[in-house]
Amino acid sequence: MRISELSRRTGVSPRALRYYEEQGLLAPGRSRGGYREYAETAVHTVGHIRLLLSAGLGTTVIAEILPCVPDEATTIAPTCPELIDGLVGERARITESIERLTAARSVLDRLIGAGTGG
Repeated sequence: MRISELSRRTGVSPRALRYYEEQGLLAPGRSRGGYREYAETAVHTVGHIRLLLSAGLGTTVIAEILPCVPDEATTIAPTCPELIDGLVGERARITESIERLTAARSVLDRLIGAGTGG
């Protein structure tokens, strides 16, 4: 499929898809006319990329993880156990961020409540 079709099916802009290619996250083939040609599996790959980006992972880490995630799965393949420790660290980082944000929200809730008399 061409980039416009992949964009339509994933909701990701062609610009972002080209960026993913530059970062080594997607590897489309090329047609005789030079157009990018994506395999059907690219739809799932883009979904994984978006999910991992939303988790706060950088493209370098994502490039290491993607080969270890089977097409439609969200688990690490048994052939890549070395990634688990790094992912556990990333999870801890995210948990700490959530805790800081929750504390900040509590402070804001108290300030808002104090300012409205409620």
